[in-house]
Amino acid sequence: MTYSVVARDPSTGELGVAVQSHFLGVGAVVPWARPGVGAVATQAMVQISYGPKMLDLLAAGRPPTEALAELVAADDGGEIRQVAAVDHAGRVATHTGSRCIAEAGHRAGDGWSVQANMMLRPTVLDAMAEALAATTGDLAPRLLAALDAAEAEAGDIRGRQSAAIVVVSGDRESPPWERLYDLRVEDHPDPLVELRRLVAMHRAYRSGGWDDPAVAHNPELRFWHALRVAADGDVDEARAILDPIYAGGEGWRELVRRLPGAGVIPDDGLAARLTDDRS
Repeated sequence: MTYSVVARDPSTGELGVAVQSHFLGVGAVVPWARPGVGAVATQAMVQISYGPKMLDLLAAGRPPTEALAELVAADDGGEIRQVAAVDHAGRVATHTGSRCIAEAGHRAGDGWSVQANMMLRPTVLDAMAEALAATTGDLAPRLLAALDAAEAEAGDIRGRQSAAIVVVSGDRESPPWERLYDLRVEDHPDPLVELRRLVAMHRAYRSGGWDDPAVAHNPELRFWHALRVAADGDVDEARAILDPIYAGGEGWRELVRRLPGAGVIPDDGLAARLTDDRS
């Protein structure tokens, strides 16, 4: 019912998993990742516990093939499961049970695995692997390229509904809850298009790119950028950014008035200059 990709970026050590399915909220089920430990996709007639259990075993130093074999052996439903994992060293393990619904299978290489079940065509897996290898850049766009390639080959036999991406640091000292990307499309007629939009917006937020086209219709980054401009002394430029935001909702103006009390901007009359009615 799903196609997914797990991979490690050899240049940064980042670990990630991305998935699309005709299933509500696939991001709550399939993708699992832990900084400096690994990334896991658990799917088909899914047993969610493979995700956290695999990560615990990888964190304990178990090789992925050994860890996955142990979990499958202990699972009475192992032949209806599909699971893939990559660890911090780029070692990969993948299991496609013999009773997974066709078309089902996987392809794996150094630091990556693509897997799918209930696909309309048998061409999905090779297309995913080729797209992953051919796409440059950091890990997130490479994962998305693999999903797009699967969809171009007709993807899930039932169509599409939800998608998700999780990317974590390769640094095991990072907090386990820290995610570079953790984005989900729960229910959408074209979830991969929506997921790409969210990834682009997230990248803009991370970079502080307030004028990035990805956030052109979202006032949040422009608002905080304006406050930085004002703090640097250019109140007129800040107002040029803020006034269109105020026009979209007076709550923004009231928010500025409340910020000095929280120490976000100086309590020196700046809020008044930024919020006075210039009409």
